[in-house]
Amino acid sequence: MTDSLILEVADFEHDVLTGIYSEETGRPQPLRFTIQVRMKPLHRYDPETSLDHSKNYMDLKFAASEALPEGVHFKLIEAVADHVCETLFLQDKRIEAVTVKIVKLAIAEADEKIGITLHRERPE
Repeated sequence: MTDSLILEVADFEHDVLTGIYSEETGRPQPLRFTIQVRMKPLHRYDPETSLDHSKNYMDLKFAASEALPEGVHFKLIEAVADHVCETLFLQDKRIEAVTVKIVKLAIAEADEKIGITLHRERPE
């Protein structure tokens, strides 16, 4: 079995123009993102291992917020997740795979979690 390193930002909320909700209201809808990136780890992490040997967690948040083009209506949340994956692959060649879970907060009626999970391996 090969070692892997999974970095994660969980339950990050950001408003995005997407789906029927945005189409009908003209307003962005709140989405809750959980993003995981898989990277090949170093053989060992010592206390002195420098920060550049990992990924900045803020890059994961950036991909699901500021990196989304303002004013663009994503008809499907799958397209939002795809954009997040592409952004992260372009940011860092060390990323081997990305998983994006998106929950649509605006349409939940009884605390159910309605949404998608998209997993992408780095394109060849």
